[in-house]
Amino acid sequence: MRYFPVFVDLRDQRVVFAGAGRTAIAKLRLLLKSEAHIEVFASDAAVQVQRWHAAGTLVWQPRALCAADLLGATLVYAASGEPTEDLRVADLARTADVLCNVVDNLQASRFLTPAIVDRDPVTVAIGTEGTAPVLARQIKADIEDALAANLGNLARAAARLRERVARYPRGAWRRRFWRAFFAADGKRALTVNDAASAATGDAANEAAIGALLERHASGNVEPGRIALVGAGPGDPELLTLRATRVLRDADVVLYDRLVDPRILELARREAHFEEVGKSPAFRSGPTPRSWTQGDINARCIEHARNGHRVVRLKSGDPLIFGRADEELDAFEAAGFECEIVPGITAAIAASAALRRSLTRRGRNSEVRLVSAHDVDGYAEQDWRAMAAPGAVTALYMGVRAARFVQGRLMLFGAEPHMPVSIVENASREDERVLSGQLCELDALFRQHQVTGPAVIFTGLAARADVSSQHIERAAALVCGATAGAIPGASLTAAQLRG
Repeated sequence: MRYFPVFVDLRDQRVVFAGAGRTAIAKLRLLLKSEAHIEVFASDAAVQVQRWHAAGTLVWQPRALCAADLLGATLVYAASGEPTEDLRVADLARTADVLCNVVDNLQASRFLTPAIVDRDPVTVAIGTEGTAPVLARQIKADIEDALAANLGNLARAAARLRERVARYPRGAWRRRFWRAFFAADGKRALTVNDAASAATGDAANEAAIGALLERHASGNVEPGRIALVGAGPGDPELLTLRATRVLRDADVVLYDRLVDPRILELARREAHFEEVGKSPAFRSGPTPRSWTQGDINARCIEHARNGHRVVRLKSGDPLIFGRADEELDAFEAAGFECEIVPGITAAIAASAALRRSLTRRGRNSEVRLVSAHDVDGYAEQDWRAMAAPGAVTALYMGVRAARFVQGRLMLFGAEPHMPVSIVENASREDERVLSGQLCELDALFRQHQVTGPAVIFTGLAARADVSSQHIERAAALVCGATAGAIPGASLTAAQLRG
């Protein structure tokens, strides 16, 4: 992030414009919504600027800007439309240590003006660091459609209510009240009465909102909740809508070490985050950094008993090799029902990376999802069934078990040339797809130094490899046919591809 977004208090502050033509007018319309004192310096001014000056909305000085005019200015806009003049103004601003925006000149600007969705006092600013203003306008249009026109009334009602809410306990109680207020209760109170009067706080609205506060204050403390949420294979765009909503509403997020950091960004910034990874390599110090399953269960229950909304965030799908039953048993024994939000499991994302279906008519009518490890070490499976021609298996947690899996399958009759594929970091930016034969499985891991989370497919090659094999077979058939019909004729696979 090169440009850090901030909101500048412009009440009674000087904002200076150098230029009063068409280039300046668009920015002036935006700044006139603020409470700044705006001064425009230009030898000539557009009719609209002269009207604003006559109405006392801004001050127009019919001359060029000089260094003394920047004294006490908070922001400067170089908006004459003349590159030489605008750069002169930018140099003056830099010398005076005043932030300057040179309209349509990203390199010369020290700040940028975002696209703005105005629901005063709610303001949404959209920036693309100057790289794609048309995209910013499209996003602005989408947000404009999503936000109610009278949203500002709700925000003003909340501002009047904040002092009264401050008398109640901090933390979970207040969060629950404000969630209810902005989600439904506050909107309902303002809808029943005249929404426009929310800005002035008339008696009817005040009574409705006061009754809302009393209802929350007199109720029992809402018990905490626990949700078991699948974070998917990594790409935040593969997160379900339900998972996104639950995550945004969480007070506490306990997450696995494989959860992509971008997914954590979707939670509230004020939420409490704890990584509860189980890798033994991280256990050190008085506080264990490698958590046992019992540690995780106890921490979830502890937070829920304190009235928090707890999200237990698991990579992939929590019901696939995620020890969900153990957690559900513990939560229910402690008196907490647990919501389950499924996620996309790694095998599905990995098969998408291969561009291959996990099932196919005439090849396999079933697919196995197995773990290469269990509580006792390497896991024993129905190797004979997995070794059968046409069988497709997705193996989780197999990075350190490749040699074991390779040996077991060949021992139980799998062909050495059975296709295998490895998908490392499925759906993530550093995703890798490796293909080969069963006899090469262990060597593939060592040769390519696979260290990230990986899914091993046996009996399934990547689509690119299958297509290449089809071309090679076609080339062999065509070569044989032409050689028999025309002495000395031959055709290579490369020529077929061409």
